[in-house]
Amino acid sequence: MNTSDRHLRHGWWALFSFLTLGVVLETLHGFKIGWYLDADADIRRLMFTLAHAHGTLLALVNIAAGVTLRVVDGFDLDKNVSRAILWGSLVLPIGFFLGGVVIHEGDPGLGVLLVPVGAFMLLYGTACAARNLSHALKSA
Repeated sequence: MNTSDRHLRHGWWALFSFLTLGVVLETLHGFKIGWYLDADADIRRLMFTLAHAHGTLLALVNIAAGVTLRVVDGFDLDKNVSRAILWGSLVLPIGFFLGGVVIHEGDPGLGVLLVPVGAFMLLYGTACAARNLSHALKSA
């Protein structure tokens, strides 16, 4: 499978997954589930909302990367850059989600430690992609 196909497939499945998470969160809210809505669950609600929002946005980033790879002549992502974007777009929102599963007296769980790891992967991947795109557009 080529890089464009990989990013498109990942993006569309991630979009489906994180939109589904949003529907689940709205359902928990609609049925007034205490585990999600009680005052001591504020951090859980925040972590889950951040997981949903970041996951959805990063799914769209992958779709944009896949389309850009197909449309812009000379634009390419090497294997490490592609993997950084793909894995970062999963690790960051999953870190938020896991941080909300078990909360400790108003603090997120240890899963939130994945967030900066995912953020670093995304920063590296997008910086390299932007650089590669700039070079491709200059040479076109």
